[in-house]
Amino acid sequence: MRIHPRATALALVALCLSASLARADYGSRPPAPPRPESASSTSPSNESGLTPRQQADQWYRDAYKDVEKGTKELSAGKTESAEKKFRRALERSRRATELDSTHHEAWNLVGFTSRKLGDYPSAFAAYNVAIRLKPDYAQAREYYGEGLLETGDLAGARRQLAALEKIGDEAMTAELRTAIAKYEGAHVTPADSSGSRGGK
Repeated sequence: MRIHPRATALALVALCLSASLARADYGSRPPAPPRPESASSTSPSNESGLTPRQQADQWYRDAYKDVEKGTKELSAGKTESAEKKFRRALERSRRATELDSTHHEAWNLVGFTSRKLGDYPSAFAAYNVAIRLKPDYAQAREYYGEGLLETGDLAGARRQLAALEKIGDEAMTAELRTAIAKYEGAHVTPADSSGSRGGK
């Protein structure tokens, strides 16, 4: 039986996405919840009368709900269903950034969902935008550090840890410090560790 090349290519793409979703990562919790919805807000499907920022907030809130669902399904081993939720969240968070390019929380969500889908270049680009918009945005720095660990960039993760220490966010600093320790326990030998700790 002859297998169509397109079918083979699609199967490979699905396999790669499943592998990226199942890969051991250094932070599975979703971003912080969005700000409470204002009384005047409506669904993104009815945006008349709203400012671009209000529309962006709505898209961000809906994206966040998808991320929560996707994270739960990923924890339950439902990678295919989780992928669909993360893809929808990515589309919605990107829509939020199109409506308001200064929405640093939406950029962080673009980074989170891109990372969950295995698209690290897009994730890192989004995290960098979020950090450029808000240099003391601890959560974006912590997630960026986690993503760097997932790609084997220990030095880069340490730089984000150093930035978090300067910001003074104890919770995010502890999260990334724990992730780095986990990574080092799995990948760094004593000889490596003694020679590389100075390069935060």
